[in-house]
Amino acid sequence: QVQLQESGPGLVKPSQTLSLTCTVSGGSITTNAYYWSWIRQSPGKGLEWMGAIASGGSTYYNPSRKSRTSISRDTSKNQFTLQLSSVTPEDAAVYYCARDWQLGGGRLPPFRGQGTQVTVSS
Repeated sequence: QVQLQESGPGLVKPSQTLSLTCTVSGGSITTNAYYWSWIRQSPGKGLEWMGAIASGGSTYYNPSRKSRTSISRDTSKNQFTLQLSSVTPEDAAVYYCARDWQLGGGRLPPFRGQGTQVTVSS
């Protein structure tokens, strides 16, 4: 069964770039028609889909975040990474990586990491 685990700094300073990595085990990120996604959740804004990288390598982004978001992967490590630039306190949230069969969806997919809390503060 596939398992996902987020890693990265829990505290980022304003204007810096947030970088989170998702390590996947129990399945390859390059096989089958899945979207490997990043989703965040905050008390004030609820769930927000940030973007995804498909098994074939194509990337998809939330249009409202596209200018600051980049998703990439390292197939040799079976990992994919989220980078969010110019962060502000509004980017503070629990960030989840997930495997999904669709883009967006407005919910937390069943196959996801446990989530990692990110705080933005100087």
